Amino acid sequence: MWRNIRISILLLVLLWAAVHTWFEHIGSTGWKQPLWVGIFPVNADGTAAAQSYIEGLGTPQFADIGDFMAREAHRYGKPLAEPVHMVLYPQVRTLPPELERGAGILGTVWWSLKLRWYGWRNADTHGKAPPRVRMFVLYHDPSTLQTVPDSHGMQKGLIGVVHAFAQRPMGGSNNVVITHELLHTLGATDKYDPNTGAPLFPIGFGDPERKPLYPQDDAEIMAGRRAVSATDAQMPAGLGDVVVGPATALEIRWTAR
Repeated sequence: MWRNIRISILLLVLLWAAVHTWFEHIGSTGWKQPLWVGIFPVNADGTAAAQSYIEGLGTPQFADIGDFMAREAHRYGKPLAEPVHMVLYPQVRTLPPELERGAGILGTVWWSLKLRWYGWRNADTHGKAPPRVRMFVLYHDPSTLQTVPDSHGMQKGLIGVVHAFAQRPMGGSNNVVITHELLHTLGATDKYDPNTGAPLFPIGFGDPERKPLYPQDDAEIMAGRRAVSATDAQMPAGLGDVVVGPATALEIRWTAR
């Protein structure tokens, strides 16, 4: 009997989580009013360079994310002047939990629960309106590493963890990564080959009907890279070189089937 009770409770919890996630998705992709997105900077490596960079940040440095979302939404017939409202919030002093490589299903589920707890504990708005989506951006001193760890956007909880370089010239590419993970929180899926990182054809190409096909002028946001040949792809310098493809537009409810 107790086993049946425990199973029933677990099923109810899972049902509640599924329903809650569904309502979060519907609420965050209604596009009737601006989606409030909070940027919470974090000093990833504790260096003075990363700290100095964070202290120099302002909301205008993330304005091109909002501009990109407005431009692309309008291409799909969404009339909202400001689909996404970006706001910089105070620095977070603790690091988020890490997703270990090869964590498996159970490890990933446990990490997602810890991340949601972290997001709830560390999203101090200091009197500002609370955001709908929370993006924790971890800044690294570029002199300490050549590549940053993988970033993650989680639809459950509307939380993103982005690893970025604490360097002014990297601001544009940092915002590409932030936008990519933001769209993950809204239900968008990756459009690249997980083994090679190459954009998938046709859904990962900015213009899959282009003739000749290569080089592509723009990158699809969820592919992350611009296909310049059949064997080479490049990271865009900024959101001016990125588009939202039809498959992504459908996933975030800019279009209907």
